[in-house]
Amino acid sequence: MEAHPYVPRDLHLPGYAPCFLSMSNILSVFASSSLLIVTLVWIFSGKEYSKGDSRYAGRDAGVVTVEGITAVLEGPASLLAVYAIATGKSYSYILQFAISLGQLYGTAVYYITAILEGDNFSTNSFYYYAYYIGANASWIVIPLIIAIRCWRKICAAFRVQGGQTKKPKVR
Repeated sequence: MEAHPYVPRDLHLPGYAPCFLSMSNILSVFASSSLLIVTLVWIFSGKEYSKGDSRYAGRDAGVVTVEGITAVLEGPASLLAVYAIATGKSYSYILQFAISLGQLYGTAVYYITAILEGDNFSTNSFYYYAYYIGANASWIVIPLIIAIRCWRKICAAFRVQGGQTKKPKVR
């Protein structure tokens, strides 16, 4: 019987056969497969989503700008926020608030530019309501909830700090 890497070492595993692939082989196959699947889903979902808003297919300057800012600024800031939340950093609420405001601003620009340009970018009413309105609703609701929560936390922290730093009144 071949030795196995499991604990306890004396565990009896009938028919055990060691893996013939190295960890780097396994990870490279996994990473390549994942990248291929994500790329295919991205391509096909983008084409599908464009039925709800053809500005994506046409690479509209306003949409590209809003999405670019989101990807370049809010993406890394969101990763930093995850780190700040997980490690209990003092700046986590202000960072979440800033990201949420940025997302709300970007969503407002997204909708307002569509309205100003005639709001005629959907293939039909199903795609308009399901994709353009429905799929984008989360980009309003979730950041709004986070912003309100953070606002309350920040205000509460300032109230506590204000109560601790005030000098007692002399009578």
